[in-house]
Amino acid sequence: MEQAMMAGCAQAVSSSSLSRGSGAELGSSRVASRSGAAFSPVTVAVKPKQRNSCAVRATVSGGKSSVQSYDEATKSAARAAMDDVSPKSASLNGGTTSTETTVSITVVGASGDLAKKKIFPALFALYYEGCLPEHFTVFGFARSKMTDETLREMISGTLTCRIDQRENCGDKQEAFLKRCFYHAGQYSSEDSFGELSKKLHEHEGDRVANRLFYLSIPPDIFVDVARSSSLAASSANGWTRVIVEKPFGRDSESSAELTRGLKKYLKEDQIYRIDHYLGKELVENLSVLRFSNLVFEPLWSRQYIRNVQLIFSEDFGTEGRGGYFDNYGIIRDIMQNHLLQILALFAMEPPVSLDAEDIRNEKVKVLRSMRVLDIDNLVVGQYKGHTRGGVNYPAYTDDKTVPNNSLTPTFAAAALFIDNARWDGVPFLMKAGKALHMKGAEIRVQFRHVPGNLYKRSFGTDLDLATNELVIRVQPDEAIYLKINNKVPGLGMRLDRSNLNLHYADRYNREIPDAYERLLLDAIEGERRLFIRSDELDAAWALFTPLLKELEKRKISPELYPYGSRGPVGAHYLAAKYNVRWGDNSSEALDIA
Repeated sequence: MEQAMMAGCAQAVSSSSLSRGSGAELGSSRVASRSGAAFSPVTVAVKPKQRNSCAVRATVSGGKSSVQSYDEATKSAARAAMDDVSPKSASLNGGTTSTETTVSITVVGASGDLAKKKIFPALFALYYEGCLPEHFTVFGFARSKMTDETLREMISGTLTCRIDQRENCGDKQEAFLKRCFYHAGQYSSEDSFGELSKKLHEHEGDRVANRLFYLSIPPDIFVDVARSSSLAASSANGWTRVIVEKPFGRDSESSAELTRGLKKYLKEDQIYRIDHYLGKELVENLSVLRFSNLVFEPLWSRQYIRNVQLIFSEDFGTEGRGGYFDNYGIIRDIMQNHLLQILALFAMEPPVSLDAEDIRNEKVKVLRSMRVLDIDNLVVGQYKGHTRGGVNYPAYTDDKTVPNNSLTPTFAAAALFIDNARWDGVPFLMKAGKALHMKGAEIRVQFRHVPGNLYKRSFGTDLDLATNELVIRVQPDEAIYLKINNKVPGLGMRLDRSNLNLHYADRYNREIPDAYERLLLDAIEGERRLFIRSDELDAAWALFTPLLKELEKRKISPELYPYGSRGPVGAHYLAAKYNVRWGDNSSEALDIA
């Protein structure tokens, strides 16, 4: 049986992007031998688009990961598979105790939209891909009265199989739903969680029971659930982990209070603060692109980079969730977490290893090196009603859940600076907004002009033509492209702008996993690299809290901009202040998008 298992895992590895037959690539373009087929002159290593086999991942032990060779990965995968399917026993005080493991995943707030639209579908996707352990159980927990069958009917409509791999889809869905159960209870009640624990134990049996709680609930009841679940439903013989969704407070004080409350009942290594943007394929690929390609790492500094832009835009408004949004605003909702986390990953120094703590240590150093954001480097806006093409688009304050006199920004642009040797003087421009002209999220790296450029007469005063730009499009339609200048074919000397383009949909014929799939799997495996540590959270809030308090104290009115426009004019003046032009506003950016 062991030989058969080895053979099966070896086949899975050989068909994955770690295949020996793919040359020296990490999901990259093929490097052909000089004696063989066509030679590819440019090879850029990137993270493979999708895990072909969940068995072949970096080994995880206590949240630490290490990269394995092909042979090591094959053998480890086989051993892991044997461990999962082979019941074992160990002698304990003269008796026999099972060391077979199981994972119980409890979605707290199971009746909410996040659970229905993201968490349950992500769990099914992991099951469909064979990434979950052989023995696992999924429980929904909420105050709503529901039966197991009601829960299954509720989530069945949200489960989908991979577009490129639909074998036995219906059978897989039915098998997954049979492992889903429901328990109604109060979030603050130890008795309710005690009853849940009994039900979990019925499914766990004598196995080593590992328990994961996903808190898909409002932040004001995080601590209540942490207390009740830890006191009444923690695992007696395995690990217990808790995933906490943002927002993590509204400012430094409320965030610190939340952290203190959670740590009364949980250790720091039990708390997994999730920012789903860190699970995006192109965000995770950021460090691979930088640290595994010699062509990029030497350029990653103030010497060659003129500015960095982190842009998030949505082409729709609050759409009925204005009540929640009005309490936080775009700065807290997007900039302080999603964009700042991407900035820290982008700007960090090379970590000692891929260990979670080494990476998070470097991110914290970046955040602590940053200047506190001030009002002079910020523009805020709010969308107003607009008629376009005979269609009336509402203003933010037209939302019935939003106060008529609300000053909450739906748009913000900011210039941030990192005061260290690598990035001194380089503006990091952030922009985030709702009801804009397009939907997307991207990182734009604009390089400095070529000193003494022989072709400057051909560029004139066009800064875009004179500047190379690396664009990492996080969503939608994931891509990495580098803008370069080249000669147009012909007898004359005319220059043109072209893109060296890695378009994921063309390069990889597989569907990209949702960010929640990656983060849930990491939490189950104890991999903490993509989750936020408490000191990291403190450093992030320290940058924004003084500014947020000043905005609220001075009651600064946001600049109005039409629904579906490019945002407030003030954002362009802010960029011009640092001799920068927003890259997403060019016609070229729209054509590529």
